[in-house]
Amino acid sequence: MKKMAKWITRHKNLILAAAIFLLVLSCFGYVRTRINYDVLSYLPGSLETVKGQDILVDEFGMGAFSMVIVEDMSMQQAADLEASLEEIPHVKDVLWYDDALDISVSKDMLPKKFRDAFFNGDATMMIALFDDTTSSDTTMDAITQIRKTVGKQAYAAGMSGVVTDIKNLALKEMPVYVVIAASLSLVVLLLTMDSLVTPVIFLLTIGMSILYNLGSNVVLGEISYITQALAAVLQLAVTMDYSIFLLESYEDNKKRFEGDRQRAMSHAIMNTFKSVSSSSVTTIAGFLALCFMTFKLGSNIGIVMSKGVVIGVIVCVTVLPAMILTFDGAIEKTAHKPLIPSLDGISHFIIRHYRIALALFLVLLVPAIYGNSHYKIYYNIDTSLPDTLPSAIANEKLSKEFDMSNMHMVLLKQEGMSARDKNTMIKKLEQVDGVKWVIGLDSLLGPNLPDSMLPEKLRDMLRTDHYELQFICSDYKSATDQVNAQIKEIQDIVKGYQKDAMVIGEAPLMKDLSDVTDVDLVTVNNISILAIFLIILFTFRSISIPAILVAVIEFAIACNMSVPYYTNTSLPFVASIVIGTIQLGATVDYAILMTNRYHRERVRGADKKTAIAIAHEKSIKSILTSGLCFFAATFGVCLYSEIDMIASICTLLSRGAVISMVVVIAILPAMLWIFDGVIIRSSWDMIKMRKKSHLVENH
Repeated sequence: MKKMAKWITRHKNLILAAAIFLLVLSCFGYVRTRINYDVLSYLPGSLETVKGQDILVDEFGMGAFSMVIVEDMSMQQAADLEASLEEIPHVKDVLWYDDALDISVSKDMLPKKFRDAFFNGDATMMIALFDDTTSSDTTMDAITQIRKTVGKQAYAAGMSGVVTDIKNLALKEMPVYVVIAASLSLVVLLLTMDSLVTPVIFLLTIGMSILYNLGSNVVLGEISYITQALAAVLQLAVTMDYSIFLLESYEDNKKRFEGDRQRAMSHAIMNTFKSVSSSSVTTIAGFLALCFMTFKLGSNIGIVMSKGVVIGVIVCVTVLPAMILTFDGAIEKTAHKPLIPSLDGISHFIIRHYRIALALFLVLLVPAIYGNSHYKIYYNIDTSLPDTLPSAIANEKLSKEFDMSNMHMVLLKQEGMSARDKNTMIKKLEQVDGVKWVIGLDSLLGPNLPDSMLPEKLRDMLRTDHYELQFICSDYKSATDQVNAQIKEIQDIVKGYQKDAMVIGEAPLMKDLSDVTDVDLVTVNNISILAIFLIILFTFRSISIPAILVAVIEFAIACNMSVPYYTNTSLPFVASIVIGTIQLGATVDYAILMTNRYHRERVRGADKKTAIAIAHEKSIKSILTSGLCFFAATFGVCLYSEIDMIASICTLLSRGAVISMVVVIAILPAMLWIFDGVIIRSSWDMIKMRKKSHLVENH
């Protein structure tokens, strides 16, 4: 590392040239990385609902559908609109009245349940079937084209419309996230740093590392829109510390080596790499814990963010030193007196009144744990979007005009089930609470009529050589207890007639989503706690220190996650899973920074009070700067974003950063004071120190 550090300081221009070249490559990679806007696509492929979706594409050439509600049109106008929709690329078919009867035949000829299904006053409903999956680019393009075709007299409802609106909203908002995060971080850095140029250099360098990370995602093929939205903000928040540490080390070494900049920087690089590489491991461990989720969105976020931290460390010890050496003159010319006064007085107050902090901890502990265990979670994806979007308006129309919120599908194998059994099964399904109607070939024909009585288009739409498809209309919304109970009852009925039959669709997928992520929440939290505990254990060679530090940050997490319970706020399922591990991995460094100095002072022979006081005084400003940067990078996004999935995560992250910062500054010193005796008896370096002290005393 010493040779590498010297090489970096001597070849700063070459490093900057390489950095710019890599930026160009990263831009190409960024543009070529596909963004996935459908979180349901990250469910594991082993689930029956996911397998059913694949069968739907393979057998029926249909991967998604949209309900199109048409108002104030004559039958002929509606028929013309249907024909126009069928001409749109990737719209496979449109199911409507004229697929069963000619439009010249009165709709009163239809059985009542089918009239209710497709007509309500001046409104009629069509079902547009797509030849690709819900979140495919072709399906979203088709939805956009449908909206242009139907005009103001029709509305396209369904999950494909929701995903399309998420894409449009995310594309509009994401560039603004970066601007907000960078602007607010710049304000914090200008307030906490002693030069006007340094904050700009920091943001430019971190901006490079963010682009490198986003560009390198091309090797993954695609990333989630949630990952893309969080990547830049989180990378900015968690890697800012590394830049601050390098600059502080450089300034110290400039004094030590009397202005020899290259030598000072080479030592700063070595010090930074040693310190940052060890502290970044806890952050990386927190992100990698997400990879153990069976819901693959976790691994998508985990891989991208852990990669971003590694890139951030590399850029910090290569590009940033080159930037600082290049603009060192400008940094010195724009230097000014610190805007933040000395914090020694606050530090002394906290150490003197550690019992108050301990009492506060004990008072808040039970409410925090209770609130953390009882906040509400929602799984319905369109709940996280503004109600002014086209998909929200269309879904509301669907519910209002046709008393319909969902469409389930039943996939039946052709063999092993008679027409009579199918009709009996359909009658049972129609008796399930919340089921409006069931449409299948047998419900249209009856048990004694041949297939040839139906139009060929309708037969092809509902039957292949191997499978038959039935539609079930539900008036229950997705991801509710009502619809989950309904799906369970439908599955019991269907599988009672055919074990291999499948119930698929948006609501069954969301039911699986809730089941899978409930397990993932426990798994991810346990793995992240264990991994970070072991890292701290090996770092300090102590049993007690990792227990204390993890407990302190877990308390901060519990305080953070209890706020939604006491404010009666529901959280999107993603937020509830990722926040705990991200807050633990990203903010435990605050506790490590203070404890490391305390540990060093105790090993050197300082008494308990002196060691804690020195550790607190030396680390409080760095912790404040880091915590406020984390807060600044995420808080603005939570205020701006209209996508609640992203806004909620950023709200929790910004609040979590502040809570962790306050807990480490105020409560950790009290913990070190109370458990000092345990620490010196369970930490290897301190045990050796006590033995030497004992030998000296005996001698």
